[in-house]
Amino acid sequence: MHWIVFLALATPAAAQDTDLELVLLADASGSISSTEIAFQRRGYAEAMRDADVLAAIADTAYGSIAVTYVEWAETQDVVVDWMEIATAEDAARFAAALDGPPRRAVGRNAIGAALLKGLDLIETNRIDGWRRVIDFSGDSPRNFSGPAIEAARREVLAAGVTINALAVISERGRGGGDTLAQTYGEIIIGGPGAFVVAAETRAAFAEAVKRKLILEIAGTPPPREVARN
Repeated sequence: MHWIVFLALATPAAAQDTDLELVLLADASGSISSTEIAFQRRGYAEAMRDADVLAAIADTAYGSIAVTYVEWAETQDVVVDWMEIATAEDAARFAAALDGPPRRAVGRNAIGAALLKGLDLIETNRIDGWRRVIDFSGDSPRNFSGPAIEAARREVLAAGVTINALAVISERGRGGGDTLAQTYGEIIIGGPGAFVVAAETRAAFAEAVKRKLILEIAGTPPPREVARN
């Protein structure tokens, strides 16, 4: 009986539109320079076009995912609205859409507000995904304004949305490292298979993003809760 239940839960319903609804929440707070904003966008663009990421998408139950890219600070800005990605051409359009929009998210950290923005985007997008994930990245655990992280996290998880995280290091030497990854593991991530990836250097950022995307798309968490690059 247990095996029958497991298989039923693991099989997506035919009525759903796509395998994964994924909100990419990228840090654009005051500690992130304009150069780093561009660097982050390039990293996500390259990762989405990567052959291994595209193979992971093709291998999902529906052969597609839905993605939106949002920069967060005290305010939040949707840089790329929801886009379905199933082919290399779709990934190229997503990458092109990341290149050009000005930086519009401003202010200091408001992590709770960012998480709730991600939840709102998922719940109002008219897309029916089998899995729903917020992919949060940042270089600090501080929350200077807006809803508390704990309350926002609780609301997101109650809606059945998983939160993963990427701990990054900024040009000013803030963030990254085992300490931030551990903190994100304690106060931000949650839901089935939730995990943290740490990017210790700028050189490791693109690879960390790629690895994280593959894990999220495949729905397979890493062996350890905190993975490092």
